Formats: sequence, C-alpha cells, structure tokens
Amino acid sequence: MDLHSIWFIFIALLFTILFLLEGFDFGTGILLPFMGSDDRERRSVINTIGPFWLGNEVWLVSAGGAMFAAFPGWYASLLSGFYPLFLLMLLSLIFRGAAFEFRSKFSNPALKRVSEWIIFGGSLVPALLWGVILSNFISGVPVDASGNYTGALSKLLNPFALAGGAASALTFTLYGALFLSLKTSGRVKERAIGIAKKLWAPATLSLMVCIACSVTVTSIKPGILPLLSLLSLAPVIVLLQKNRSGVAFIMTALAIIFTALAIFTNLYPRVLVSNLNPAWSLTIYNASSSEYTLSILTVVALIFTPLVIIAQCLSYWVFRERVSTDSELEY
Repeated sequence: MDLHSIWFIFIALLFTILFLLEGFDFGTGILLPFMGSDDRERRSVINTIGPFWLGNEVWLVSAGGAMFAAFPGWYASLLSGFYPLFLLMLLSLIFRGAAFEFRSKFSNPALKRVSEWIIFGGSLVPALLWGVILSNFISGVPVDASGNYTGALSKLLNPFALAGGAASALTFTLYGALFLSLKTSGRVKERAIGIAKKLWAPATLSLMVCIACSVTVTSIKPGILPLLSLLSLAPVIVLLQKNRSGVAFIMTALAIIFTALAIFTNLYPRVLVSNLNPAWSLTIYNASSSEYTLSILTVVALIFTPLVIIAQCLSYWVFRERVSTDSELEY
C-alpha cells in the first residue's frame, strides 16, 4: 500500500471520527429547545456536551488540514466548488459556539431562549450539509479536465443530495437523543427516550431511501457496508423498548461508522467524482502532494494523532457521569 492510499484511509478515519463525535453533539443541539420545560432542564442538556463540543470540532480542523496538506488538488476543488455550503456551515458553527459561550452570561430569560435557538440552528445546518456534501461526493459533480468545479449551487442541491442531508440530520438527531438518555436523569431522560422512539422510524426510512437511490444514481455497487449500516440501526427501537439505551447508542454509532466507511470505500481511489467525464475525476494520485511531503506528514501524524485521541478520551472519562438538573454549573 502506497502513501497516497494510506493518507486517503487516514482522512477517511478523521471524517469518521468527526461524524461519530459531532453526530451526538449536533443531535443534542438540535433537541435543546424541545428537551426542557424550564431553564434548569435545558441547562442540563447543554451541560451534557459542554465539556466536549469544542474538542469535537478539532476533528473537523484535523480532517480539513490533512486534506489540504496531503491532497491540495482535492482541497482546492472541493472548497471552491462547495464554497457556499462550507461558508454556511462555518457561519453556523461560529454562531453556535458564540451561543454556547454567551448563554450562561445572560440573566434575561428571553436572551437565553434566543441563544438556545441559535444553538439549534447552528447544529441543524451542519447536520444537514454534511449529508448533502457526502452525497455529492459519491454521485459526482461537474468537474472539468483541469479539475475545476464548473457547476452552480443548484447542482449541489439535487434530490439525492437533499435526501442524504435529511438522512444525516435525522440520524444525528436520533444519536443525540440516545446520548441524552445516557447522560441525563429524571424527566429529561424520559423525554429523550420518547423522542428517540419517535425518530427511529424516519431515520431508518431515510437511510433506506438513500441506500436504494445510491444504487441507481451513483456508480456504487451494492455491498456489505450499506447493509451493515441498516442492520445496525434496525434493532434500535427494540432495544429502546427493553430500556437498553446504551446498546441502542452503540448500534447507532455503528450505523454512522458503516455509512462513512461505505462512502469512502466506494469513492476510492477517487476523491472527487466528475459526472462530466469519469476520466476527469480527481484521484489520490492526480490531486496529491509529493511523496516527500506525504512522508513528512506521516511522521507528524504518527506523533500528534495519538496525543489528541488520548486527550479526548481523558476528557470523556472525567466527565462520564450523568448530568443533574440540580447542578449550578453551566458550560
């Protein structure tokens, strides 16, 4: 296996970790305005992700930085062609982060509620856009012989991409509800379980639609990974009925992992598919840095990636306890 393939696998791993962690993070933010009947309950919802949300975004920076360094051609075409989507995502994350920071500083209940709705929007938009972006990855976009995106924004908002956006948003919201069922207690926990039960059917159905459509509108061949994704999500409702929220959370996480792996497996060795001419697609070879650059990057990644993983694991371990509505602490 050459360095080009190794770095493609590494970037796929970074994105998978990003979706795995930001998934319940976004889902919790989407559910925030609906999870609490008063300020104390909504504050407890924020406290479940308060120690984690900023650290989770490190993986977005890491994935983007790795893409820029290892595959500058991919980075340039992706960021220029998908610029409106990434700009909207960036603005959403900025406003979301500001709302997290300022909500605890407000004494006015109305301003607190405004902050909560900003967190809702700042979580929903990225959850939708990641599905749209990944769907376009595998369905193909108008990339010319020079590797430049030549289409309009409307080309990115095609029916298959919008279906992918709906599937990612619904799955992340379900994931967030299951996370809250593990991190809260009392009425908030009961409400989270009830919402998870209601979200299971639309999330599963949307995933089934995307898998079915991917076979007809993309070059993807039916494989085991999409099936494993669906099979992982299928028993969640039964597990919830049996009060096995922890196992349901793990199964939803597996569904996200298998979906991400299915996307990148079918993309390889391409990194951006051209629907104008398959020969114009960007690949791990024609969009990559030099072998020397990849060698240096490999050494850097081997040193710092384990440190980031260890630091984040310690964070999750320290804040592993359930969050109480009686706590005066607010992140």
